[in-house]
Amino acid sequence: MKPLVVITGASSGFGKAMAKEFHDAGYPLLLIARRVEILEGYGFSNTICAKADVTDRQAFEKAVRDAEKIYGPVDLLINNAGVMLLGNLENQDPEEWKRMLDINVLGVMNGMQIVISEMKKRQHGTIVNFSSLAGVKPFVNHAAYCASKYAVSGLSEVSRMELAADNVRVMRILPGAVNTELLSHTTSDKIKADYYNWLETTGVGGIKAEDIAKTVYFAYEMPQCVNIREIQIADTRQDA
Repeated sequence: MKPLVVITGASSGFGKAMAKEFHDAGYPLLLIARRVEILEGYGFSNTICAKADVTDRQAFEKAVRDAEKIYGPVDLLINNAGVMLLGNLENQDPEEWKRMLDINVLGVMNGMQIVISEMKKRQHGTIVNFSSLAGVKPFVNHAAYCASKYAVSGLSEVSRMELAADNVRVMRILPGAVNTELLSHTTSDKIKADYYNWLETTGVGGIKAEDIAKTVYFAYEMPQCVNIREIQIADTRQDA
């Protein structure tokens, strides 16, 4: 049997597409999300569906250890869970800042720390962290979101350096605008309307979650000695 793949935020968008991609390739899966009923509805074989919040370190680790008892050690962790709460720094609710930093940054760090020690012992393993183009360039009304994604880009590169000698790969995926339900998290109706108008007027939006999933699968399937450190992927029409 192939090694265990863990995907957080697997109930929609990129996570759902990646779950299908890896399931169809024959990998046993641990799918983690707060909406576990959606995961169970996939009907996948060799799959454990766990209800857990990535900010809850204890619940997150328990889900991983329980899956490892059945399928063996995690070989691939995809830290995909995240929220995008767009807003202007001047008037955005600070609770939205906290939620993004907790999920987008601390959730990623939780996942990494849970699997790193065993990957180092085996001298084998891959961690894929989802950042964003907003993790390498600024966008208006993205201040707190950019802060969280810049953090993911930074911690991914530092940890890549720290784990290189142990043959453990750390990759980061930086998607541009993709029409998933991520934007629905934003509470400002005006910002959402402006965003959707931008998608319509520019023609951006052709890229799909499935395209991201195929990219991640390709990067993971490369030999362990090949680390595709960073992938920026966006609609060809997106010029920002």
